[in-house]
Amino acid sequence: MERDRVTVQEAAQRLGISESGVRKRVKRRQLDSTHEVGRVYVYLDTAGPEEDTVPDKYVARLENELEFLRGELQRKDAILLNMTESIKALRAPEDPVQEQEPPESTGGPENQSSPWWRRVFGR
Repeated sequence: MERDRVTVQEAAQRLGISESGVRKRVKRRQLDSTHEVGRVYVYLDTAGPEEDTVPDKYVARLENELEFLRGELQRKDAILLNMTESIKALRAPEDPVQEQEPPESTGGPENQSSPWWRRVFGR
């Protein structure tokens, strides 16, 4: 595999990172480099056809995952919609006729069947 000898600045541009990021990778020996007369040169692999397909593989995988997740969201939205409509169907329809107020109690025995708090608070 061929390798290019480039400056730190050019390596940063090619790798899409900052110059300090290149220097840190050189220091950690993650990138091959040489030091000559106060300059640092980095060795980078030349881009070959096999390297171009690697990102495409990851992009394709991410696109598949995104499509799957969108399908799951649509499926869950449909489930929630069905559940909401089922709950609405289970609720009793409200009577448009207003409820009549019970006659005021006279304190007679006929009203003794209801609890005391209903007689006091009128509920």
